[in-house]
Amino acid sequence: MGPDPNRRKTAIANETQLKFGYPDTLIAEYDHWCVLVRAGQATLGAMVLVCTESATSFSAISPAAFGELGSVIGDIETASKAFREWDKINYLMLMMVDPNVHFHVLPRYGEPQAFGELAFEDGGWPGQPDLAGGVKLSPEQIGQLVAALKAVWPGAR
Repeated sequence: MGPDPNRRKTAIANETQLKFGYPDTLIAEYDHWCVLVRAGQATLGAMVLVCTESATSFSAISPAAFGELGSVIGDIETASKAFREWDKINYLMLMMVDPNVHFHVLPRYGEPQAFGELAFEDGGWPGQPDLAGGVKLSPEQIGQLVAALKAVWPGAR
């Protein structure tokens, strides 16, 4: 029971969703989570997994959000692997600047990657990811990457 990639909630987005470009960066939205393209592509296919609740600590999300998280992560890994064959995938929960519960999702590559005219190198490989590095996407490039990820998302039509 995957998401409808074209569905958008009617509820008001939280501060973290808006900070990461919602709704323009939206790949998929679930009952308690949304998956967004990260405009700062530390690695190709970098995403943000944001809880749509107002929780500001992981223990404060609802039992329903915890219950849904496993299937959302499964969809993320299935789609991102279909988009590009990554070597590892990292989930970082930092929440130092952006208040609502979220993870930075970073596919990791031992070799450089390309998307369109852009080249992506995983500057932290094989160690910690370099969140400040990578490629900053234009609005047009964000749209292209959102479309590419939506096309391989489980449940995509």
